[in-house]
Amino acid sequence: MKEATSSKSVTLKSVLTAIIVIFSLSLMAGCSVGLEKGPAYRTEYSQYPPALIKADLALEEARRAGKDSECPEEFNELKAMVDRAYEIYDPCIRQAAIDMAEAAIIRINALCPMSRTTTQSTQVYYEPKVVTTTEGVTVLAFEDIHFDFDKSTLTPEAQAILKRNIQMLKDNPQSEVRIAGYTSASGTDEYNQSLSERRATSVRQYLINEGIITPDRLTKIGYGEDNPAMYEPLPKEIYSPEAKANMRVLFEIIVK
Repeated sequence: MKEATSSKSVTLKSVLTAIIVIFSLSLMAGCSVGLEKGPAYRTEYSQYPPALIKADLALEEARRAGKDSECPEEFNELKAMVDRAYEIYDPCIRQAAIDMAEAAIIRINALCPMSRTTTQSTQVYYEPKVVTTTEGVTVLAFEDIHFDFDKSTLTPEAQAILKRNIQMLKDNPQSEVRIAGYTSASGTDEYNQSLSERRATSVRQYLINEGIITPDRLTKIGYGEDNPAMYEPLPKEIYSPEAKANMRVLFEIIVK
């Protein structure tokens, strides 16, 4: 009789243990819904909500635009705000961190507003780099047009760069435009080749839609991850400065 009771106790204990394990696993799975792989330098967890990752990307874009030097106090304050969002983040209690990250993104995008605007009479345009090839052809190389990871759609910043360069196209009505797309090192060669071509196509289509150049004056090519602007020592770090530098399209005018 005692053995039967003991056996029942062991069985009941096993069942309860199994229930607890299943409940714990389901809870962990539920807490991971909607998360994405975080940057390599955020080591507390392997995955985070998209808002936190986007806040990191916004900071990197602001740094690349030189805003950490133009308004360092505001930039450092927002960097601390993003860091704090990561510090308070908990996989199952995440809303406070998300709210903080989203608020940081809005403020980061509004950093240094006066440094990027001038009056119409003193507006400064990017001066293209003038290159003369061995064949005697003059090429005007403009600002690199950058893309988000694994995207071929033009960002607002990329569209602004193209708009700044439209006047140069109007001033050179007989010119031709050469568009070259590139990617970062993450991904297969085949996929990156296709992505680089899609990025070049996006720029080409934008110029055609603006009505200032005909398709016959446009040539495009994709180079995939070849000829990078910067070497990527760790291709898996998809948000590294080197990777961001390589997610680009080169936009050149061949003057005739």
